[in-house]
Amino acid sequence: MDTDARLVPAAVPRRPEGVALVLHGGGARRDRMRVSPTQLSVLRMVPVAHRIARSGRRRLAVYRLLNSARGWDTRHTPVSDVHWALGRISDDLGPLPVSLVGHSLGGRAALLAGGAPDVQSVVALAPWVQLSDSPQLPGRDVLVVHGTDDRIASWDRARSVTDRLRPEADRVGFVSVEGGRHAMLRHHRLFDGLAAEFVAATLLGDRAVGPVADVLGGRYLVET
Repeated sequence: MDTDARLVPAAVPRRPEGVALVLHGGGARRDRMRVSPTQLSVLRMVPVAHRIARSGRRRLAVYRLLNSARGWDTRHTPVSDVHWALGRISDDLGPLPVSLVGHSLGGRAALLAGGAPDVQSVVALAPWVQLSDSPQLPGRDVLVVHGTDDRIASWDRARSVTDRLRPEADRVGFVSVEGGRHAMLRHHRLFDGLAAEFVAATLLGDRAVGPVADVLGGRYLVET
C-alpha cells in the first residue's frame, strides 16, 4: 500500500513479547498537509511511548506512528495508516500481540482499527469520536480515559461509544479524570501511567493496581 505514513521506533528489544503502537491526534490544517514530527499532537505522544517502554522492561517493542496526513481524510483515514503499520511490524517482528494506544483522533483510530487480527488491547486517551462510530472489538481489552473538562473531544460521546463496546469486547473500562483537559498536560502522569499499566497488564500479564486492576477485574466505570 502506498502511503506517506512513517514508523518511529521508541524501543525495540531483541526478542519482544508484544508490541505497543502509539497513535497521535491533530486536526487538519489544509488539504493533505503532511504530518511534522515536531507538531504538538505528535510530541504529546513521545512521553506516552517512553512510559510504555519503561513499563515493558525490555519485553515490549514500542513504535510511534506518524500518519500520512494531518486530520481525518475520508479518502485515506488514519485507520488505513494503522493497518499499514501493523503489516510492517508483523513483517519485521513476526506475529506478536499488539496494543494500540491513541490520543484524540489517534484514539478514534485505535478504536476503529482495534479489530485487526494481532490486536489484543486498545487504549483511547481523550478520543475524538463520532456517535456514528461502531468499533468492532470482539475479545479485546479496551480502556478509555477521558477528562471531565475536555472542550475539544466530547466526554459524553466517548462514554456512549464505550458503552456500546461491552457486549462483544472482553473487558472494557472508562476512566473519568476529574478536571482533565484534552491536552492531558495537567494530569499527564495519570493519563500516561494508566496507558502504560494497561498495556503491560494486557500484553505481558503484569499485575495491575488501582483503576486498571478494577477495569481488568470487570468493573466498568472508575472515577479518579
